[in-house]
Amino acid sequence: MPETVLVTGGSGFLGLHTIVALLDRGYRVRTTVRSPAREAQVREIAGDRVEFFTADLLADEGWAAATAGADFVLHVASPFPGVAPDHEDDLIIPAREGTLRVLRAARDAGVRRTVVTSSFAAVGYGRAEFGDHVFTEADWTDPTADIGAYIKSKAIAERAAWDFARGDMELAVVNPVGIFGPVLGPDHSASIGLVSALLGGAMAGGMPRLAFSVVDVRDAADLHLRAMTDPAAAGERFIAAAGDGVWLADIARILREHLGEAAANVPTTELPDEVVRANAPASDPMAREVGNFRHLSAEKARRVLGWEPRSTEEAILATAESLLGLPVA
Repeated sequence: MPETVLVTGGSGFLGLHTIVALLDRGYRVRTTVRSPAREAQVREIAGDRVEFFTADLLADEGWAAATAGADFVLHVASPFPGVAPDHEDDLIIPAREGTLRVLRAARDAGVRRTVVTSSFAAVGYGRAEFGDHVFTEADWTDPTADIGAYIKSKAIAERAAWDFARGDMELAVVNPVGIFGPVLGPDHSASIGLVSALLGGAMAGGMPRLAFSVVDVRDAADLHLRAMTDPAAAGERFIAAAGDGVWLADIARILREHLGEAAANVPTTELPDEVVRANAPASDPMAREVGNFRHLSAEKARRVLGWEPRSTEEAILATAESLLGLPVA
């Protein structure tokens, strides 16, 4: 009989791709949605092959039923605000308590292994200086630093997950960088919005010098499945990245070089860092991050789990092609 996997947040960008990957590999899939209205987004892609449960990260109702009889749980759901919250606890508390709520239900249901989607945000922030340091899974973000509510929430939620699971249940964690790749539905990552903005000419006046690391959503989903089943993944965290970072200008160059007329509005110039800082509110993450470049390594996922992601260029082009309605490789 096929094994059963619960994916939390199945209507989201990564959640939906993860569901597709699981179905393609023969698993029985169930997912949680915050409201029944969001089922349609999943059914449009997966048809009737998915079982739905209504459950909210901020309430206990529904989680016992969703996890009962599941072999694995992939906790992909996570709050990501469109704008900064009024208070950081408005983001930190749902992230931490929601993760613990899912882990508690998985433990009580006897789930064999839970995989939590964290973020590189829990790895590479909070240092005053990082220079040539190469971030790996051994690094942790300092949540006491001035790093913004979202980054802080990811670090605190992942720490809470490890503290809860220690000696009590089997846990693995995936730490994706910016998630790019083909769009399947209306929910997608902030990274997709970035490519959309470049294609639409939103930065015609010049691009800030912002650096990003990239992973294709299909490869992020694949890494979750490897972390779910490989015995070597138990008790480990894995950075999901195609390679080292790239500047925003590099992303723009890739689009211009490969998309021809479709990239006619993609900007070509960069703004000086001091100009960006002077015109951005102090609370704007861009003011903190302009000019910063973090080196990282995803070698552990390759070495331990045999993970082979697409290149940064492939992920960026797949994003643009899906937004433009072009065939995606």
